Amino acid sequence: MFWTFLSRNLAFLTLAGAVAAYLYPPLFLPFKDYFLWCFAATMFALGVVLQPEEAKDALSRPHQIGLGVLTQYSIMPLLGFAAASIAVMQGMSPAIALGFVIVGCAPGAMASNVITYLAGGAVAFSIAMTLVATLLSPLLTPLLVETLGGAFLEIPFWPMMKTILMTVVAPLLLGMVLRPRLGAYAKRAEIIAPGIAALAIIIICSYAVAANHERIAEISIWMVLLVVVLNGLGYLLGWSSAVLFGFDQRHKITMSIEIGMQNAGLGVALALKHFEPETALPGALFAVWCILTAAGITRYLHKQRETVAAV
Repeated sequence: MFWTFLSRNLAFLTLAGAVAAYLYPPLFLPFKDYFLWCFAATMFALGVVLQPEEAKDALSRPHQIGLGVLTQYSIMPLLGFAAASIAVMQGMSPAIALGFVIVGCAPGAMASNVITYLAGGAVAFSIAMTLVATLLSPLLTPLLVETLGGAFLEIPFWPMMKTILMTVVAPLLLGMVLRPRLGAYAKRAEIIAPGIAALAIIIICSYAVAANHERIAEISIWMVLLVVVLNGLGYLLGWSSAVLFGFDQRHKITMSIEIGMQNAGLGVALALKHFEPETALPGALFAVWCILTAAGITRYLHKQRETVAAV
């Protein structure tokens, strides 16, 4: 099925879309007025696939969710600020530096839920973390961006909050309200929704590349390195935090994925909406890279489970 193909091949298709956008920008430039709608579609899809049983099971462990969300809104924003500071020291513009801060301050996303499932992590915990972090994002994301990114550029706090409310919280809640009313179509929606989210992520990242076509040729090796390190440290510190909290193996996997995989799609959408196009560059690179690394991690863990099962 087309939608299943999209969700299962997100890494390859995101990379392919980015390459296509660079080689022929007009292919994705028409999405300039629609990328926010695309992102809203990902959050609506998350609301549709969120099963009440999973949410109830995860919410029965509020301390784990609290620790996870606290880790997400502390480790990654600080890493994003550190990356931004290094970017400025390496001669990159304040707009690009701010892009790293925005990436660090975005919450988790539906892609992390899919990766957690494929990697054998705690899916209910992943979804609960995404849900709580998303509901907090209208306040915390603009606040953190303003606090940490104000050193680089002036931050439009209230417009950012409004954007997140309209494109994140509202469609998420709408999807959750609609799900019980789907009846016999609920199972089909669970198959289609991840594909819709995948398509939206591909379009958003590809548009960001197309909008920055001329700037991409000037990307320094430092920007690429900072994206790689930011993603890698997110995975590592997410795992380390789970060890510190005494989580089991499945929850360690989930924490690593949730912290390392930021909602780069949201970061790109916010950057394109409220700042210069080049502010979206770190987010676009991060989105492509983190999906590729997450796919690699998933394949490694899957092979490990097959090896253990064969013994």
